[in-house]
Amino acid sequence: MQDLRGKVAFITGGASGIGLAMARTFGREGMSVMLADIEPAALAKAVADLRASQVRAEGVVADVTSRDSLRAAALETIARLGKVHLVCNNAGVASGGAFGTIPEKDWAWVVDVNQLGVVHGMEVFAPLIISHGEGGHFVNTASMAGMLGVPGMEPYCATKFAVVAMSEGWAPQMAAHDIGLSILCPGFVKTRIHESRRNRSGAYGPDERSAGLDPQLAQPVLTGLDVQPVAERVLEAVLDNDLYVFTHPELKAAVEARFANILAAFDKAAASPALAGVTVPETGDIATLVLASG
Repeated sequence: MQDLRGKVAFITGGASGIGLAMARTFGREGMSVMLADIEPAALAKAVADLRASQVRAEGVVADVTSRDSLRAAALETIARLGKVHLVCNNAGVASGGAFGTIPEKDWAWVVDVNQLGVVHGMEVFAPLIISHGEGGHFVNTASMAGMLGVPGMEPYCATKFAVVAMSEGWAPQMAAHDIGLSILCPGFVKTRIHESRRNRSGAYGPDERSAGLDPQLAQPVLTGLDVQPVAERVLEAVLDNDLYVFTHPELKAAVEARFANILAAFDKAAASPALAGVTVPETGDIATLVLASG
């Protein structure tokens, strides 16, 4: 997508944080914006603030864990704004803790929001974008936790790794329909992710950890990068059709260290007596698919 003016953006988790910053940025570029969020009061305020800054904005209450809820939000968007061109699957929550202490229902909650919420967003909106034939773009919010495992944050990391992997698979499939896809992988950003339990649905049973995450998470979040530069970086990525979108270049060394360990493990496999003389079945097709997706 090169010309955003007159196009329509749909943003989940749009009433605050990175989602609202993206709405401001895309609105400034002349896009109409539909904010989708699970918090009605915050949603109404965000829409009013955008309209006050001359952005054409609408809001719809939606729960990304429900495909039916997102489908209804999509239909509402088309009814109000006509079409959808850009979808930001941005809603996310966090839970963590020491091994064995994370409640089972928290695992389900984080997976349903962070991973399946992106699946729902892709599968609901991709056919709608394909149908109008004007092209489009998806921005799937992952995290640096989708590139680096963090002890004590296994549910969050697992879902963010999943968003990266799924998006890498979807990208070439979407490209065949003139639809770009970007994976946003920020480090710590000043959002309310450390307070995400405020939106934990009762459908997951009583909240055994109503006090929220380990308070240590609040400090790096509250001192993290401001949301606006993140949104500006997303705009650059959409215009350039970047697959990977990073906002904290200082974390490159940590990713390099992880991949160095992975490459060393391949070298060890190549020199392994256990594998000496083993004939490996032809995997060229798999390798081609993996390389093509990059």
